[in-house]
Amino acid sequence: MKAIRFEQYGPPEVLALVDADEPHPQAGQVRIKVRAVGVNGLDWKIRAGHLREVFEVTLPSGTGSDAAGIVDEVGEGVTGVQAGDAVFGTGRGVLAEYAVLDVWAPMPDGLSFEEAAGYPVPVETAFRILEQVGIEPGQTLLVSGASGGVGTAVVQIAHERGITVIGTAGPAHQDYLRGLGAVPTTYGDGLVDRVRALAPSGVDAALDISGSGVVAECIELTGDPAKVLSIADFTAVEQGAKVSFEATEMATALREAATLYTKGVLHIPVEYNTFALADSAAAQAHNAAGHAAGRTVVTVPDPRAEN
Repeated sequence: MKAIRFEQYGPPEVLALVDADEPHPQAGQVRIKVRAVGVNGLDWKIRAGHLREVFEVTLPSGTGSDAAGIVDEVGEGVTGVQAGDAVFGTGRGVLAEYAVLDVWAPMPDGLSFEEAAGYPVPVETAFRILEQVGIEPGQTLLVSGASGGVGTAVVQIAHERGITVIGTAGPAHQDYLRGLGAVPTTYGDGLVDRVRALAPSGVDAALDISGSGVVAECIELTGDPAKVLSIADFTAVEQGAKVSFEATEMATALREAATLYTKGVLHIPVEYNTFALADSAAAQAHNAAGHAAGRTVVTVPDPRAEN
């Protein structure tokens, strides 16, 4: 099969499309014919070597964790799923024609492979950090970097819970945030004053998703470092804020996300320009640039379509 691998840490160009042995599921796993892969910030940060002290990687390594596709092999002890079922979930090195998933959920009717592939890490992260930051219905939440995959999920889930969300994004994405149910504003100089004008009664909690150096401003707005959480700025703890990066309840998050999608509450759009498997380096570079609204996705054709 064809797969994306890298033999050394470095820029996107270290990624290569190579021939690789097909993986097979162990007990408790399933294998899918991959149809789409969601690109996460975690993917390129690991590839670049930024997280080598946190996430152990044996080189050469695959990349990518979020995928959607059709089950074609089922590991020992797995029940409730069979070959031919459409699922989305997480594994390792899923940027390939075939991938093994450790955690998965059935795809609800109407959800495309492209959109489903963009769900796992963002929705698990969104559910987790909303819980960890301690925001309640009726309160006001600031989300810094609200237009990406995680931010999109956070805004919609919080809005559905009755939480007022103020979200920051670039000028081009203000209408996008408004459509999600957030009160939009831009990032950059003057953020504290702009947010205070939008929330005269104050901000109850803040989430730093983009890691753009706003933790101090978030603390100033909430008045309490314990009510600020970052998923991208590991120095936040030095200022008394929280940091969260480890998934805890992926299986539950996938099921809840499918339910919210079916209810019409959750939708994480895919950017108009999806990438082919051979262009995975460009996909990670695009994601790293940080200007996406919604999800960056790699699509994978059926490897046996011509057989």
